[in-house]
Amino acid sequence: MPKLRYKTLVDRYAADIREGRLRPGAQLPTHRDLARREGLALVTATRVYAELEAMGLVSGETGRGTFVKEVLPVGHGVDLLAWSTDTIDLGFNNPSVPGQSDLLRAALRQIAGSGDIEAMLRYQPHGGRAHERAIMARHLGTRGVSASAADTVLVSGAQHGLTVSAMALFEPGDVIAADAITYPGFKLAAEACHLELVPVPAAGRGPDLDALAQLCKRRRVRAFYTMPTLHNPLGWVMGAQRRRELVALARRHGLTLIEDGAYAFLEERAPPPLAALAPDITVHVSGLSKSVATGLRVGSVHAPPAAMAKIERTIRATTWHTPALMTAIACGWIEDGTVTALEAEKRRDARQRQQIVGDVLGHLKPIRHPASYFVWLPLPEDVRADVISKALMQAHVLVSTAHPYATSRHVPHALRLALGSVDKDMLGQSLRTVANVVAEFAY
Repeated sequence: MPKLRYKTLVDRYAADIREGRLRPGAQLPTHRDLARREGLALVTATRVYAELEAMGLVSGETGRGTFVKEVLPVGHGVDLLAWSTDTIDLGFNNPSVPGQSDLLRAALRQIAGSGDIEAMLRYQPHGGRAHERAIMARHLGTRGVSASAADTVLVSGAQHGLTVSAMALFEPGDVIAADAITYPGFKLAAEACHLELVPVPAAGRGPDLDALAQLCKRRRVRAFYTMPTLHNPLGWVMGAQRRRELVALARRHGLTLIEDGAYAFLEERAPPPLAALAPDITVHVSGLSKSVATGLRVGSVHAPPAAMAKIERTIRATTWHTPALMTAIACGWIEDGTVTALEAEKRRDARQRQQIVGDVLGHLKPIRHPASYFVWLPLPEDVRADVISKALMQAHVLVSTAHPYATSRHVPHALRLALGSVDKDMLGQSLRTVANVVAEFAY
């Protein structure tokens, strides 16, 4: 088949999907039917669908066929924001509690009256000023991480910390293991660094360590990315024994452990973090976006001393240093107890929101942590997530499907619901809309 005709066919299907002539959930002809109808070789028909799948427009399901996926109106599945004022956003978390604006005004007044305000207009050390690194290290200590200023650097939020760690510690082509369902931001970081993500299935409240061990025997795996305390989006808290087994496995196979602690503040009784069990092989990344405010882009990377120079050079190459004003606010709030108070208040708020989830969606058996700001909602058999998502968009409710969270070719039909961006009355109303739409397509 001439290349021009092949590309024309791909473009035609892409246009029909993007412009709504082929709706989400529509089943496309089989590869053989497409080949017969268009006069193609079977291998060429397969190539057409493969290119459409690579474009994110269709998904192939073994034994069922090829289906049109939802086409998001803005973004690419992991950076989608509500696109109109009447849309209820259950796609992104922006947890906030009353009084935070007043806290910011007071902090700005205090900084304005400080004696060294001119220092904020100058370049800062790449990893943060020594006293601010020490403050962040003490904050990590309250979460069980034995940190110091020497092995802790400041970054512009946890996402920046993950990206900096990936850039600094690994080479293009390196194999990184991650949960089969995991945080989309790390997927983006791995893609930007040309790392190969290999999925590890779940086994109860944590990763399947036998599967990880088998993977390490087959492939040269460099690291394992994990969220042992309040996994996003599955909400698990890995038990102490499994953490010890993971550390032992990592030592046997020479793995670096990348520990994401972004939501860990929501679990008060978690076992010791991996960074406490194995500080010599663990990179611990955290931030204040969820515990304080999403606009306060300040986080930390705690890593083995041998890795610090590479990480600091990578901070220089990406942001040079964290914004001095935000860092000063964050460190001031850590020292005066504001962060601790906000974390306690947000744990209470998250529990109240999860109670609403139980009342409205309990019959659908959502997977969740009792004090988290998100829910994983597996859909009934034969109910497609992209169809549900599209129907909810039309009802002005924004949700995420499993696609941005999946690291394997098999993407479960499930929804990830963020609970922290709307008030509680609106949350209950929007969750009832979700329940009604799922029920409509389940029967």
